[in-house]
Amino acid sequence: MQRRTNDQGADRMDPVRRAPDYGAGADTGPYSGPHSGPDTGRDAGKDRFSFPLKPTILLVVMAVTVPVLLAIIQINYKSTDRVVRAHAFKLVEQFRAETIEDIAAEFTALTAQIATSAELGHQDPSFYSDDRALGYLFRELQYSKTALNVYVGLEDGSFRQARRLHDTSVPIEGTLPPEGAEYAYRLLEPAPGQPVMDRYVFLSPDQQKLGEVSAESDYDPRQRAWYRQAVAAGTTMMTDPELFWAFGLVGFTVAAPFSADGELKGVVAVDVTLDNFSDYLAQNPLSPNSVSYLLDGRGNVLAASDGSAAFGEANQDVELPHVTDVGNRLVALAYANRPQDRDIDVYPYSEGDEDYIVGLSDFQGSVGKPWRLMVLTPLTDFTSDLVQNNRQMVILGLAAVVIQMIVIYLAASLVASPLKRLSAKVQKIQALEPADGIPVVHSRVREIVVLSKAIETLDIAVQAFARFVPVGLVRQLLMSDQRLDIGGQSKFLTIFFSDMEGFSSLAERIASRELLQRISTMLELVSRCVHEESGTIDKFVGDGVMAFWGAPASLDDHAWHACVAALRIQHMLDRMNATWRDEEAPEMRLRVGIHSDAVLVGNVGSKERMSYTVLGDGVNIAARLEALNKEYGTLICISHDTFREAGDRLCVRPIDEVSVKGRRAKFTVYELLGAYAAGRDMEPTAEDLEIARITRFAFDALVAGDRVTALARYREVLALRPDDPVARVHADRISADAPKLVSEVSNERP
Repeated sequence: MQRRTNDQGADRMDPVRRAPDYGAGADTGPYSGPHSGPDTGRDAGKDRFSFPLKPTILLVVMAVTVPVLLAIIQINYKSTDRVVRAHAFKLVEQFRAETIEDIAAEFTALTAQIATSAELGHQDPSFYSDDRALGYLFRELQYSKTALNVYVGLEDGSFRQARRLHDTSVPIEGTLPPEGAEYAYRLLEPAPGQPVMDRYVFLSPDQQKLGEVSAESDYDPRQRAWYRQAVAAGTTMMTDPELFWAFGLVGFTVAAPFSADGELKGVVAVDVTLDNFSDYLAQNPLSPNSVSYLLDGRGNVLAASDGSAAFGEANQDVELPHVTDVGNRLVALAYANRPQDRDIDVYPYSEGDEDYIVGLSDFQGSVGKPWRLMVLTPLTDFTSDLVQNNRQMVILGLAAVVIQMIVIYLAASLVASPLKRLSAKVQKIQALEPADGIPVVHSRVREIVVLSKAIETLDIAVQAFARFVPVGLVRQLLMSDQRLDIGGQSKFLTIFFSDMEGFSSLAERIASRELLQRISTMLELVSRCVHEESGTIDKFVGDGVMAFWGAPASLDDHAWHACVAALRIQHMLDRMNATWRDEEAPEMRLRVGIHSDAVLVGNVGSKERMSYTVLGDGVNIAARLEALNKEYGTLICISHDTFREAGDRLCVRPIDEVSVKGRRAKFTVYELLGAYAAGRDMEPTAEDLEIARITRFAFDALVAGDRVTALARYREVLALRPDDPVARVHADRISADAPKLVSEVSNERP
C-alpha cells in the first residue's frame, strides 16, 4: 500500500498525551519475535503431514504386515472351513449309512436266525418238544448282542425260552436270581388235568445250572400278540413296540411260524428291547456332542443316544413320544426345519451362533418298517481343531510380527537416530542458530555419512551467508521454496538510519584495536535491538547501520517497532556509557533517523552477486533525518509519516519543518522522546512530557508566524532544561533574525 504524507495540515497530531491505561487485556499491537518468518500455506501443510521416520517405518510395516497376515489367516480359515464342512457332511452321510446298515444287519441277522430256527422246526417238529431245544436257544441268544430272549411256543401250549437276565436285582417268581447267574431257561409244559408250572433254571455264562424256581402260571403263548401275528402273517414278521411285562421293558419281537405236513406246530421268536438300540446309538456317536435318534414313520422316538426317550405304557399298550416332545429343543427345531424333499438326507441347520449338520434318512425297507435315523452334530465338533490351529496361527503370526517389529525397530534406529540428530542440526541451521552444540553425526550407513558431511558444510555456508545478508531474508529463503532471483516490489516500509557521533575525534583518542572493538560492540547492539523488534538489517556503512521494517516478512505496526528499537538502542547505549564513564573511557553517542514511505524492496545486483535492499526517495529522507540530529543536537529524529503510522503511543515533540532535495513541500520532523507500553525504561518522564507540551505550543506559534510567543515558549523549555538543544537552536534563530523580539519576550510574564 502506497501512502502520500506531504500534506501536513490534515494529518497533524498531538505529539503529547497522557500514558494510556494498558491494563489486562489491552491491545498493545501485534508483535513478531526476532525469529519470525514467512509461513507459507505449503510449508504449513508440510508440517501438518510430516511424521518421524522411525514410527513411520514401524507403522508402514505394521500396516502392510498385519493386514496381510490377517488376510492369510482369514483365507486359510475360510478355505479350510469349506473343506472341513464338506468333510463333516461326508462324515454325517457315512455315519448315517453305516448306522442304518448296522441296525439293518442286526435285523437281517435276527430275521435269518428266526427263519433258520423256524426251518429247523419244520424239518424236525419234535425238536422243540423236549429239552434239546434249550441248548439251541441258549446259543442263539449268546450269538446276538441285541436279543433279550429267544423262545418257541408250540400249538400244545408248551413254551421254552432262553433269556438274558436284564436286572438280577429284580426277583423272579418271588426269588432273586443266585449270584453269578446271567441267563435263565424258562419252561412251561402243560399236562392234562395238572396245573401249568412256570419253571426258571438259572445259568452261568458257561451254561452251568445255578438254581431253579417254579410257580403255577396261566401263561399261554398261543394267546400272545407275537404268536397270533406270526400265525396270521404266515412268515417271518416284526411286531410293533410293546411292553415286555416280565422285564418292564419296551421292545419288539421278530417271530416266524413253522409247520409240518401243512399243520401249524408253533412259532419261534426273539425279543429285542429299544434300550438296546439306545445303548448302541450312545456307544457309537458320530462326534463327542452329536445325538442320534431312531424314529418310526410318524416321527416317534424308538431309541435315542441321549437317553431322552421315555415310554409311557398302560398294560401292554405303549405310547411312543414324538421327537418334538422328548425335551431336546435343538433336536425338535432341527426336525421341524427339515427339508420337504425326502431325498435330501443331510442338511445344515443354525441356532443362534452355532451351526449344525443334520442327517435324516429312511431305512428304505431294510427292516420291514418305515423307520428313520436322525443324526444332529454341531459343526464345532469338526472345526474345533481348525479354530485351535487358527488361534495358534494368530499367536505365532503376532509373535512373528513382534519379532519383526523389534528387528525393524533396531534397523530403523540405525538409520533414524543419526537422521534425527541431523534433522535437529538442520533445524538449527534453518533458525540461523549455532549448531555447535550438536556433535558431528557418525553412522555405518554410507549415505548418512555423506549427508552428515553435506550438512556440516551447509552449516558453515549458511552461517557465513547470514552474516552478509539480512537475517530475515535468509530465514525466509530457508523456510520456503523460493529461489533467490533479481527483482522487487513496492511496499510501504519504515527505514532506519543510524550513525555514530564524533567518530573522527574518538578515533584520535583511542587505539585502533579498541576503536574496532567499540564499533563492533555498537553494531552488535544495534543489530540485536533491530532483530528483537523484527527488523531487517540492510547493511553496515562504516560505523552506521541501515535497517528497515515490513520486509521481507510483512509486519503490522512496523513504524512502532522501528521507534521502539531506536529507543531501546539509546537506553542500552546509556548503560554502556555509564560503564565507560566509570572506566574513564570516552563515551559514544548514536544518531538515528526514521521515516515511513513507499519504497522499492527486493534483490538488486547481478546473478553472481546481489543484495536485498530498499531503494527510493524514502531512503534518502531517512538518511536526511539522521543527519538532522547533528544540526538540532537530538538523538532520534522521525518523520511525520512515521509519527502518524505509530499513532499516539509515541511521545514526540516537533523539531522543525524541513525540505529535502527532490521534494517541493516541507514536512515536519519530530524528536522521539519515549513510547508507551514498550517497557518501563522507554516510558517518557514527567519532564519529557512537559517539555514536549511546551515545545508543541512553541512550534505551533512559530508555524503560525507568532515569533514572539514561539521565542517565549522555547525559553520556557530552556528554563526547565537549560541544555535542551532544540529550544536553544530555535531561540538563537529567532533572536538572530529579529533582535527586537528579545526585549519583547523579556518584558513578557513567563
